[in-house]
Amino acid sequence: MSAKQFEQATLATKTAFLFPGQGSQKVGMLAELAEQFSSVQATFTEASEAVGFNLWHIAQSGEGLNQTEFTQPVLLTASIALWRVWLELGGVVPKYLAGHSLGEYSALVAAGALSLGDAVKLVNLRGKLMQDAVPQGQGAMSAILGLDDAKVLELCEQVNLQGRGSVEAANYNAKGQVVIAGDKTQVEAVMELAKENGGKAIALPVSVPSHCSLMKPAAQLFAEALEQTAIELPHIPVIQNVNAEVATDVAQLRQALTAQLYESVQWTKTMQLIQDQGVQFVAECGPGNVLANMAKRLPNIEKAFPLDSKTRLEDALNAILVAEGKIA
Repeated sequence: MSAKQFEQATLATKTAFLFPGQGSQKVGMLAELAEQFSSVQATFTEASEAVGFNLWHIAQSGEGLNQTEFTQPVLLTASIALWRVWLELGGVVPKYLAGHSLGEYSALVAAGALSLGDAVKLVNLRGKLMQDAVPQGQGAMSAILGLDDAKVLELCEQVNLQGRGSVEAANYNAKGQVVIAGDKTQVEAVMELAKENGGKAIALPVSVPSHCSLMKPAAQLFAEALEQTAIELPHIPVIQNVNAEVATDVAQLRQALTAQLYESVQWTKTMQLIQDQGVQFVAECGPGNVLANMAKRLPNIEKAFPLDSKTRLEDALNAILVAEGKIA
């Protein structure tokens, strides 16, 4: 589909596609769909040739799947494989695309802003730089539940004033759900304070404290790779993580992708923008259903669909085609 056809197709839809980030990976992802759709294997082969190692083997065996430098290209490729199957089956072109953290790269590939080959190389490098930025075991992330954003920021500031490291809000995921990141000791201190203030705190099983200032050294190196990568304006509007705005300028797009490494993911604002623009249906284009489940709680979203199995994909395809008036 050409850029003009994409742009025309999005005008008529009330659907947005969401692309998940790291943490959604699971061993055996897309195996069932690969048996039915040759484009799944073809997409993994294309991406593997670009990055220089077998992404399908990692996805199916689990070997290295939780190592950030491998996780990121595998997840991106899985999302694009699903996207291609969706279009192959005649699925509607969404009005908006958005990706959570790593998922922003999947959204940009789907929108024609980045080639799949360039994107998997970028996120492989991104994963390496992130892993190298903080020694193993020194960083941490935690989900803080049940407190408003201002209270979480207040607790982070309270701990930071002690001057033994830093902790920051990394992801504003939903009302009453903020992920924090930083030095492990500081993160643990905020977790204790959150519990004392009536909230819940869940340590996340990650090896890298993403979206905080500890990632600034990685971002400086990553910016150089971004400058050398061909990027176009997206053919479908892509909402960026750092400002919850639609990318309209390539230089701004590169800058936002660099800043995304050390600034917060504005997912709450992203989903509010999607609702404000009349979107009623969302589909999560990748393994799992975390983003779809969060979207289901929003007042203006009628239905949210995961796509990562044959049954789920068919259900979403039919339901959205009917809702959009494409079939009776």
